[in-house]
Amino acid sequence: MAARPKITLYVDTVSPFAYEAYWILRHDPIFSKCDVEYVPVFLGGIMKDVGNTPPLNIKNKDKWIDRERLYWASLFHIPMSSTTPVGFPHMTLRIQRALCVLPFLFPEESKAQDVLCHCLDRFYELYWVEGKNITAPGCLEEVLKNVVGEEKMELVVKEIAGKGKEAVMGNNERAVREGAFGLPWMVCTNSAGETEGFWGVDHLAQVVDFLGLERTKDRAWKAYL
Repeated sequence: MAARPKITLYVDTVSPFAYEAYWILRHDPIFSKCDVEYVPVFLGGIMKDVGNTPPLNIKNKDKWIDRERLYWASLFHIPMSSTTPVGFPHMTLRIQRALCVLPFLFPEESKAQDVLCHCLDRFYELYWVEGKNITAPGCLEEVLKNVVGEEKMELVVKEIAGKGKEAVMGNNERAVREGAFGLPWMVCTNSAGETEGFWGVDHLAQVVDFLGLERTKDRAWKAYL
């Protein structure tokens, strides 16, 4: 029996395109036949490690990526604010470290991923739909408390500077080792055991083809032709 295709998606709550890739993998039926792993990383650290320039620092690209953000959101019906959050981009390192603590509290991988996704769902909703500053005092704690309860929230916060810091560094190193230079970065393994890395929402069609999945005929997937 052929193995199920697998996708590892590296995410940071600050990235609109990581959010879009995350949303599509979570909601588009094409990917229901895949095993998907979501891995929190710190995008700023990855960019620094590989010597990449933030898009907002590149003339003209800053305007282009905002149009791209809204274009893909419209195609896939992804909830997305028409404007970027005030103060964007925010420093999300503390959030990413907190998300990396979750596997220590939920050693069963499926449970850890479920909890992580509930947290990501809420952070992405707050930031990219409601336009709120998710780095504001108390926001992280409130999201964690609503997802895992007050007791575990306190445990997560306590380990941010320890296990969280170490785990983010490890995840970043893993992402770079697997070819990442920005987000969304997707490492895909097809049923034949072949592995390839893909970058960007605009390369999801290549992901689908590489994994041997069947595209639907709706407008979003036709846009890749």
